[in-house]
Amino acid sequence: MSEDGLHSTLVGEQGPVVVFLHGLFGRGRNFGTAARALQPDARALLVDLPNHGRSAWTERVDYGEMAAAVARHLRAGVAAEGPVHVVGHSMGGKTAMTLALDHPELVDRLVVEDVSPGGTGEVGEFEHLLGALSRLDLSQVGSLGDADRLLAVEVPQPTLRGFLLQNLRPDRAGDLAWQPNLDLLLRDLATITGDIPHVGGDSSFDGPVLWVAGAESDYVSDEQEPLMRRLFPQTRRVTVKGATHWVHSQKPEVFAQVLRRFLLAP
Repeated sequence: MSEDGLHSTLVGEQGPVVVFLHGLFGRGRNFGTAARALQPDARALLVDLPNHGRSAWTERVDYGEMAAAVARHLRAGVAAEGPVHVVGHSMGGKTAMTLALDHPELVDRLVVEDVSPGGTGEVGEFEHLLGALSRLDLSQVGSLGDADRLLAVEVPQPTLRGFLLQNLRPDRAGDLAWQPNLDLLLRDLATITGDIPHVGGDSSFDGPVLWVAGAESDYVSDEQEPLMRRLFPQTRRVTVKGATHWVHSQKPEVFAQVLRRFLLAP
């Protein structure tokens, strides 16, 4: 972990840097497939956002503060000599948008995956999942298999359970513990699903932006497009057929192709 409290992993040896910011319940390594698909033409920085993965916990969720932490991390590392490309999914997409608006000198091209700058007001699904993880009695869990069996009562989808259980890791004593700050994330869920800080202001980011939506997701809507284009005038919107909210996971080949065309084109 660096001095700014963020953990990241650099993948690749040459080419421009693409910074990946994950969503709620995620970690940087969720973008490992996309990072490998960009090689050998680009490097990828896989970031664990605050309160996730191996990064530090904070006292609150605030998109401005998360973007500032990422900015410090980039200035001290991969962006020390110039701007980088940034890709953000869901919560990470809102962090990436805030980063571009607050620190435009750090961002060359921006990719926002299946999220809008304005909040949806919907917390039900995430509230259920955070609650399910919090209610899991880790004293009864001796292995990930045990956790999977117990969690199946509240989360019957095997793929979703696998995604959630990636966050259960041995602590220093060898006992399984959650890496995300579940209590904080549940408390500040309205902030996570809400507006980015600039929705009511007049800021804008003038660099190229690709807005990637899942065709079977409702996180990107026509109603949000005027706001997106006001904040990001050079936005191009692409919709991926057969994908819901997790485009990079459900359609990895298409997602990688989209990234290559947008980020690595002259």
